[in-house]
Parts: sequence; structure tokens; C-alpha cells
Amino acid sequence: MSLWKKLFGGGGAAKEEPAAEPVEHKGFLIRPAPFVEDGQYQTCGVITKVIDGETKEHRFVRADRFASRDDAVEVSLRKARQLIDEQGERIFR
Repeated sequence: MSLWKKLFGGGGAAKEEPAAEPVEHKGFLIRPAPFVEDGQYQTCGVITKVIDGETKEHRFVRADRFASRDDAVEVSLRKARQLIDEQGERIFR
């Protein structure tokens, strides 16, 4: 791709990926959300939980990158479970 296309947004729109299925873990809802960065899928997700009638949300991004979206989804779920197991509701502070 030429320098001008990079600078001025040429080259077409980013490919829209279907959302990964949310997963429940210990009362929290995990939504894996890997995104493409430099041709690979980067680990990313959102953890939510309703506390006292209010939906709390924690977004996370990790440096891990994968050629496969499925691998990135699996690692995103594993990282989210680890965060929940280690921090519980403190994750929302």
C-alpha cells in the first residue's frame, strides 16, 4: 500500500468480525472481543456484572497476538477468567 493511501485512509474498510459468544463465569459475563492488529488477532474482552442494579464493566486488552481468531477468543476467555478469579468484584474499582 502506498504512503498516500496509509496517510489518507485508502485501502478499503476494515473487515467486520462477528461477535464471539458471551460466556458466564462465577456470575460475571465475559464477552471476548479480539481485534485485528498488524494482521493478527489481539487478545481483548469485556467483563460485566450487575451489582446493586447497576451494570459494571471492565475492558481489557493484552499484548498476546494470534494468527487464528479462535485462538484469540480462547485466550481472551482464559485471561478474563483469571482476572475474575484473582480480583472478583474489585475489578470494577
